[in-house]
Amino acid sequence: MVKFFVAADDMSAGMALMTGLGWAFESLSFGNFDPEAAVVEWECLLAGGSFEELVEAGEPRLVAGQDNDGCVVFAISPRLITALADAGHTRLRDVAASWAQLRAEDGEVIDTEIADRIVGDLAALVTTAQRQNQNVYCWVA
Repeated sequence: MVKFFVAADDMSAGMALMTGLGWAFESLSFGNFDPEAAVVEWECLLAGGSFEELVEAGEPRLVAGQDNDGCVVFAISPRLITALADAGHTRLRDVAASWAQLRAEDGEVIDTEIADRIVGDLAALVTTAQRQNQNVYCWVA
């Protein structure tokens, strides 16, 4: 399960790992895909750079949990937040289609329409978070 959510800071976001998201956080839920790889790929597609460079830079930044047990909360990078907020609808659709193609090349099937919904909904959540002066995180279980 993948949930992107809005929180005031890392501490609040980290609490979601123990308490769940509940009503305290505005969130989006999606099915089964690797969100840690996805956010790096989206950032590459929207803002440039390479997958390897971003991973070496520590993206995505872990806020709570341990990667080896599968339950984690990580922060969406400020660069990706800015790129999502600044991208228009056409650009977001292009990124979603490119992401679906990248996944297909690795043998993972993500329908282009679903990819478009994921990227578009996340961009809308980012815009909401910015209006509230908050950050966006991802909870993976």
